[in-house]
Amino acid sequence: MTIAAMHIARTGLDAQDTKMRVISNNLANVNTTGFKRDRANFATLSYQTITANGSPSSADSKYATGTNLGTGVRIQGTSRIDTQGSLNTTGNALDMGIDGDGFFQVTMPDGTTGYTRAGNFSRSAEGNLVTSEGYQLIPGITVPEGTSNITIGLDGTVSATVPGQTEATELGQLQLANFPNAAGLQELGDNYLRETAASGAPAVGAANADGRGSIRQGMLEGSNVNTVEELVDMIETQRAYEVNSKMISATDEMLKYVNQNL
Repeated sequence: MTIAAMHIARTGLDAQDTKMRVISNNLANVNTTGFKRDRANFATLSYQTITANGSPSSADSKYATGTNLGTGVRIQGTSRIDTQGSLNTTGNALDMGIDGDGFFQVTMPDGTTGYTRAGNFSRSAEGNLVTSEGYQLIPGITVPEGTSNITIGLDGTVSATVPGQTEATELGQLQLANFPNAAGLQELGDNYLRETAASGAPAVGAANADGRGSIRQGMLEGSNVNTVEELVDMIETQRAYEVNSKMISATDEMLKYVNQNL
């Protein structure tokens, strides 16, 4: 049965290796705009019941605890932690940070809608507000050539002084999307997410209303990764990995002893 201990320790090695990968990705994205850290969730593997709890131990008594042997551990999944990142001032009029819940909407290359917290937008050659990859914001906002003094309100209203006008002209209003379970959104890379059955359908509307956050012009939301916490988790994971590795070595020594002495 000592071989079973080696198998259990191996599942521990696999699980801790996966957790270290999650921590590594968090630390790698510590400076990524709008990045949300992930957490690895563990779950036990099935148990082997040798003696069931409450089964008869004699004609007049029952086992109080029984004997149940675990078979190891596995990664149950990863959870995205959607806490607010710090808002950092950039001074760029087209940079936008969301203060609160919600996601910007963009048109992906395949025509579907993508969602992002990264608000580092720019103006295309046609005057449209787009992401760094050139994906257009939804709803589309077109800034005429020669426009100056672009302002974006907390509710997403975009105004600017256009050529031939002395007063500010409203160019449109950005909208944010909320989800019943934002943690259920699927990561696509490049700071984009997409709707899934787990996230639920989006509730789209003006910023700063109905639970949606406000839009802060000239600011970008930083990553919510805490470097100190991640380093502590990294050390803890490393120690757990070492202990599971030593368990395999100890089990191997036990098997060697049995082979040589029995």
